Amino acid sequence: MPISRIGPGPALYRGRFAPSPTGPLHLGSLVAALGSYLDARTHNGIWLLRMEDIDPPRIQPGAASAILRSLEAHGFTWDEAIVWQSQRQAAYAAALARLRQTGRVYACTCSRKDISRNARRGADGPVYPGTCRHHQHQSPHAALRFFAPNAPIAFTDRLQGRVVCDLGRDLGDFVLRRADGVYSYQLAVVVDDAAQGITHIVRGSDLLVSTPRQIALQKDLGLTTPTYLHLPVLLDAAGDKLSKQTLAAPLNNADPLPALLMAMRFLGQSDSHPPATLSEFWPWATARWSPHRLPRWRGAPLHAPTTPPSLIYP
Repeated sequence: MPISRIGPGPALYRGRFAPSPTGPLHLGSLVAALGSYLDARTHNGIWLLRMEDIDPPRIQPGAASAILRSLEAHGFTWDEAIVWQSQRQAAYAAALARLRQTGRVYACTCSRKDISRNARRGADGPVYPGTCRHHQHQSPHAALRFFAPNAPIAFTDRLQGRVVCDLGRDLGDFVLRRADGVYSYQLAVVVDDAAQGITHIVRGSDLLVSTPRQIALQKDLGLTTPTYLHLPVLLDAAGDKLSKQTLAAPLNNADPLPALLMAMRFLGQSDSHPPATLSEFWPWATARWSPHRLPRWRGAPLHAPTTPPSLIYP
């Protein structure tokens, strides 16, 4: 069964912003939203909004509504109806069934303790050692993993350049559906990007390690691989990614312009004549957007040094 399209039809450029409603938007998420929005608008493209509310234990009540209010207060507009992952379970189940038919999925009963005891360190944490690959577990409470190919996955990022990853060696077999029945981010995002006809993905470089996994799923599902651009990620004073988990301050909806200007400056798009009002900001920002001016480092504080820090992904 093919992936069903959600949008009305094809376009030369279809981008998206896909926040998780685990808390309010902050400056780090604004950087990603702004980059994806400006890239879509300068290509006369479509910009979509998807709410990645697939993981119930992590969802914060009221966060989705707060995110929408923040986006609207900062001047973002989206072109089609919002897609909610919580309403897309049947599509993920169908994609998983197709992968199982190809022999790429197996049940895994390993605990986190089991994995940490036997795993080696990879590009994104412990690499699952493949303990359950050939056990043919039948437990309904097992996780379902993707049997990663021992072959290189290569793509050219518009900012980071050529990226090559041996999926089996560097990242290992990854979960498609958890033991509690929750579908993984990796599977859901691939299914939804295809259904929405996404052609260009602009997101933070913290997700660069997810891209080889998603390309492998796209190949096995017979889907088109979008064009990728991974933006630098805003770090806090401790050198950690600015996030809800590190208690990043929420955006100020009553005064959105300062945060937008800071995001533009972080992305290397600002100049000495910034706009004075929100209505002036968007034509000014759209006219100045150029991926060629983006900083090449993948993680940096707001006032980035002239020398890039260590890369997040080898």
